[in-house]
Amino acid sequence: MKASVIIPAFNAEKAIKQCLEALEKQTTGNFEVIVVDDGSTDKTPELAKKFRGIRLLQQKNSGPAAARNLGAKNAKGEIIIFTDSDCIAEKNFLEEMLAPFADKKIAGVQGKYKSRQKELAARLTQLEIEQRHEKMAKQESIDFMGSYAAAYRKKVFEEMKGFDTSYPMASGEDTDLSFRISKAGHKMVFSEKAVVWHTHPASFLKYLRIKFYRAFWRTKLYGKHKDKIVNDSYTSLMIKIQLAVSYFFIASVIVAGFNSDALKFSAISIIVFFITTIPFAAWAFGRDKTIGIVFPGIAFCRTISFGIGLIAGTIRQVRNSI
Repeated sequence: MKASVIIPAFNAEKAIKQCLEALEKQTTGNFEVIVVDDGSTDKTPELAKKFRGIRLLQQKNSGPAAARNLGAKNAKGEIIIFTDSDCIAEKNFLEEMLAPFADKKIAGVQGKYKSRQKELAARLTQLEIEQRHEKMAKQESIDFMGSYAAAYRKKVFEEMKGFDTSYPMASGEDTDLSFRISKAGHKMVFSEKAVVWHTHPASFLKYLRIKFYRAFWRTKLYGKHKDKIVNDSYTSLMIKIQLAVSYFFIASVIVAGFNSDALKFSAISIIVFFITTIPFAAWAFGRDKTIGIVFPGIAFCRTISFGIGLIAGTIRQVRNSI
């Protein structure tokens, strides 16, 4: 089964070498590697050219969705596998990504993130992802795939017309594609042994900024897939409950400016919010005691950041529709 590994790269000179070196060490050899330089201004294309057998494609800066589509258009494999330029694949990554495709019913395979970082923000991010991966591993099929480690039958990818290039950055275009594939009746699965190592944000300021922008672009995604607002195979329902409680808290604080009796509702909403953080905090405590202890406070800041992002994104969507 021939595969094509596609890597979109923009100013990735600090990471692309390790990414490509890891692909040279794979336990399966029946694949090609395509690097799509998305208008880099650094040495990314020069570094990619140093690797034997790498196919380098170049385009003016148009975003990762367009870069991946260009790679897929030029791919020779019947299976196309996407990873990011800052990901380092385990030596059996491609073998594990390809294995599920022995079943002709499988249209897509999602791999797994890991991290070796020590920073608190990075450890929290990794645990958030790990809990979601645990959820996905229990499901017979999934509807949510991230392009850091995602494989598709090329035929299905082309049928879906690839990634939506109206997403200008890495902001939900991969989720949109997986939702469309699932709705078309194709089956996707999670491969727990297909691992890439990744670097998460090391500061909480960047962590919160990322949450804001993910929420900002999520409004575009939900505008297109309203049936996924409540639930999907990746996102925790508890996060959405926390978001609703945080909005109630803010509303009650505003009302309290006119009626002090509303303060009791603010207090109740805070208590309810922190109760909702207990399940993840307890789960995290068993793996990282510090994260388990500090999570409730961080969760509140995360939810506020996410909530503001949703409001800003909604305003943008409304303006664009007028």
